[in-house]
Amino acid sequence: MPQNPIFHDYTFGAQERKELDHVGHFVLPDLLTADAQQRLTESLARVESLIPGCKKGYEPNRFAAEYDSYLESLIAHPQMLKLVRQVLGEDIRYDHCVSLNRPGGNRGIHWHSHAYAEDDPRYGFIRIFFYVNGFAADDGGLKAVPGSHLYRDPKIQAATDDTLREGWLAGKTHPQTGDPLAIEALSVPRGTVVLMWTHAAHAVTPRKQESDTRWTVVYGYYKSGKDPGERWITPEFEQKRIPGAEELMLPY
Repeated sequence: MPQNPIFHDYTFGAQERKELDHVGHFVLPDLLTADAQQRLTESLARVESLIPGCKKGYEPNRFAAEYDSYLESLIAHPQMLKLVRQVLGEDIRYDHCVSLNRPGGNRGIHWHSHAYAEDDPRYGFIRIFFYVNGFAADDGGLKAVPGSHLYRDPKIQAATDDTLREGWLAGKTHPQTGDPLAIEALSVPRGTVVLMWTHAAHAVTPRKQESDTRWTVVYGYYKSGKDPGERWITPEFEQKRIPGAEELMLPY
């Protein structure tokens, strides 16, 4: 049975890919359909409700697709795979599905980056963020450093913007243009999808106390050929028969 669309029509061609490669992230506003937004909200609320008292090391938020059939169904959704392959090429692997819900009063997260194939830029790892109800820059907002991904540094860490500026960012320029690297604060409408290369420096601002929950899930995929390290997939889920995802579950 065909799956319901999760995306509206969009354009991601050579120009859009060039921007992703130059900046490190690419924003697709209003991409999620109303049906996908509703179902994602229900699924993410359910995952959130399972966290209290869960087994340590197998938290529902870290293994979200293993706790919800709709989130699982998106791993190999045709529209999802089309988007991923537009970025990575045909031979891809699934790495994780993590809920990143931010209730009112959430403290956000510090600056960081992630690892994959630091020694070989032919191999890429893309994170696909579904911001179901969007965010404002100062309210659970995503921050990034355009061009930071080109350093392929998996160990970027900073507790604050100033610490990042005085530390890792100090004196760094965009490898392609020579312009000084700088922090960008994003603000996006509901239904937005953001693509981000794994090595990009990024952080999240605190969620305001009076705000409702920011519903978010991120899916990770990588171009096969390099060991991604520890994936957030349980052995049982790796062996599960998910239509369309059989080859996606192979390690690399």
